[in-house]
Amino acid sequence: MKLFELDTYIKHSKIVALIAIAIAIIAWIMDIGGMVYECPYCRVQRSVIGILGLILILPISFHWIGKYAALVIGFFGAVVAANQHFMGWKKVSAGEFQLNLPVDPFILSGLALTMIMGLIYIIMVKKR
Repeated sequence: MKLFELDTYIKHSKIVALIAIAIAIIAWIMDIGGMVYECPYCRVQRSVIGILGLILILPISFHWIGKYAALVIGFFGAVVAANQHFMGWKKVSAGEFQLNLPVDPFILSGLALTMIMGLIYIIMVKKR
């Protein structure tokens, strides 16, 4: 398995989908359990990641309606993630940024944006 080739992720799209769904479920459990700050941006991003994972694992991902739904839902999540990420860059530029590893919203929104765009890509190029 070649980790840095897109074909690997397309070929193993079911595994990618299950990982996305698991990330969304774990993040929601942490949110509901009060382990993380109740952030509306984060809630949108984790929900979109889970929904895109569901679309990817279901047969609807081959149909144009599934692909269209993935684009609409995915780009909504990407815009939210980009806005949150930009707010982090704004703090960096103002000299107010403080890194709070491992759950810094700046890092997590960047990862969410990357994951959302990757899931959209896989859904769009996936063939039967």
